[in-house]
Amino acid sequence: MPVCPPPPYQPPFPFTNGHLQTLFPTLLRKLPPTSPQRQRIDTPDGDFLDIDWHLSGKAHGERVVIVSHGLEGNSRKKYPLGMARHLNSLGWDVVCLNFRGCSGEPNRLPRFYHSGVTDDLHTVLCHALATGGYRKAALIGFSMGGNQTLKYLGEDPAKVPAEVAAAVAFSVPCDLASSSRRLERFDNRLYMQYFMKGLREKVKIKAEMFPELLNTEGLAGMRTFIPFDDKYTAPIHGFRDAMDYYTRCASLQFLDAIKVPTLLVQAADDPFLPESCYPLVVAESSAYLHLEIPRYGGHVGFMQPGEVYWSEERAAQFLEDIDI
Repeated sequence: MPVCPPPPYQPPFPFTNGHLQTLFPTLLRKLPPTSPQRQRIDTPDGDFLDIDWHLSGKAHGERVVIVSHGLEGNSRKKYPLGMARHLNSLGWDVVCLNFRGCSGEPNRLPRFYHSGVTDDLHTVLCHALATGGYRKAALIGFSMGGNQTLKYLGEDPAKVPAEVAAAVAFSVPCDLASSSRRLERFDNRLYMQYFMKGLREKVKIKAEMFPELLNTEGLAGMRTFIPFDDKYTAPIHGFRDAMDYYTRCASLQFLDAIKVPTLLVQAADDPFLPESCYPLVVAESSAYLHLEIPRYGGHVGFMQPGEVYWSEERAAQFLEDIDI
């Protein structure tokens, strides 16, 4: 599939700056008005996931989208809510999942979330399909949620339910090792501080629940992902160390195995993404992966005047183009 030409997305000045695009939606976007219905579902390993249903009133038994949020996000952040509202207006039912530990209550087991988790996405997808009896489904992922989505589609294509007809992913750190180093740069220090503050708090909670498994010595001084993932993410989830985790969970290696029409949108000015996260060669040889590189957008930004962001319009357009 040839790489898509740059889209005609032109945000107003000064949102041609990648950092402003990244920060504005979080800090200044109005909360999209929605009415999510929270549901708690059981997982096969004896834990739980909290999901939010956004029902359009038009799509029962027809179409559903599963939306996955990013690192230290949750289903009530503005970007999943904006996506849910727009897709609802077009007749899609939407389920926004919360990664383990992100719904406001710690999960029962020592494990929490990481970039390579795909079993929880599969659980939520299968639950939604069984509950609503939907004819077609689509997946949308942002950042870490995008990495999980792409990995899920490519790691075992035969496992993906036949109802899944399309996927869209935005701002995906598909090369995890390079992305983690990119975020260590001085100009990304505010983002790293935000992410690490939340991750440290989650480990403190888990250490109180499982003192025999986790200790917090040195945690307060961790300022970047690699030492954190070395000490916590990797051993808790069965990886040798941070680099083993990054290598095995990066979605980049699974892209050429995807068998579902998939749009990957990576803004050229994304401050989180190194060059390796723009998989031009893979997209050119794939029959299913559509890579689109808008000049602007930042990381999960894509703002434009009005209530609907460009990313929301683009995702809906792609799903309609696939005719599902």
